[in-house]
Amino acid sequence: SESSDTHEKLKGRGGRTGRHAEAEDLPTAKLQKALADAGLGSRRELEDWISQGRVSVNGETAHVGQRITASDKVRVNGKLVHLRLSDERRLRVLLYHKPEGEIVSRQDPQGRPSVFDKLPRMRGGRWIAVGRLDFNSCGLLLFTNDGNLADQLMHPRSDIEREYAVRIIGELSLEARQKLLEGVELEDGPARFGRLVDGGGEGSNRWYRVTLAEGRNREVRRMFEAVGLTVSRLMRVRYGAIKMPPRLKRGMSMELSPQDVAALLKSLAIADAGR
Repeated sequence: SESSDTHEKLKGRGGRTGRHAEAEDLPTAKLQKALADAGLGSRRELEDWISQGRVSVNGETAHVGQRITASDKVRVNGKLVHLRLSDERRLRVLLYHKPEGEIVSRQDPQGRPSVFDKLPRMRGGRWIAVGRLDFNSCGLLLFTNDGNLADQLMHPRSDIEREYAVRIIGELSLEARQKLLEGVELEDGPARFGRLVDGGGEGSNRWYRVTLAEGRNREVRRMFEAVGLTVSRLMRVRYGAIKMPPRLKRGMSMELSPQDVAALLKSLAIADAGR
């Protein structure tokens, strides 16, 4: 994660609510960034929480863009949170092999199993899902303890390619294949596969490998439905440069090494510089 701004003074209404005069000399950070760095959610989610009045600083309702220091008392939903305004917290990335029949949410009115039930416990933060897979889909899910990294990995401008293994019911004609590569119209806008290649199998067990550079809800399934075909199984096998490790079995997780996390951050920086 990027380091917090240092030695920046606050002026006027946009500043933090100061408690001591000497706090003027402390490093500051934007409230929503500090909360995201602490793993409490993505920055956009936390901006919504602040707008809803769920966050306070030194007993006063916070506002989006407010800057804080390490001496400020920040509460979320009335609960005091410990924020670090430096890089002392280790950035972590977790891979999880999601089975079918689990939701990518912490709460579900229907009481269905959650992917978060299987993840290792974390002290001083929480795992944030990078995108989603629907209830009936399986495969590679990424989690991180850094809300800013989660935002970067999910944001459309990052143009990160996702790869899926897809089993379909029906025959994929040349015309349908061409439509899926050129673009089909969905209710939330046009969509197209970057690649669509034969993955083997016969009859009702025909597999294909497809890639997308975005992550809209049920997008792969809806694209095949747009050409009259039904997806009977869908597995994500790659997210950007990260492939599903063969040894990562269903329902299991593994954490990237610090070296692999550094390589991931470097690849994102290179991709961003190339645009």
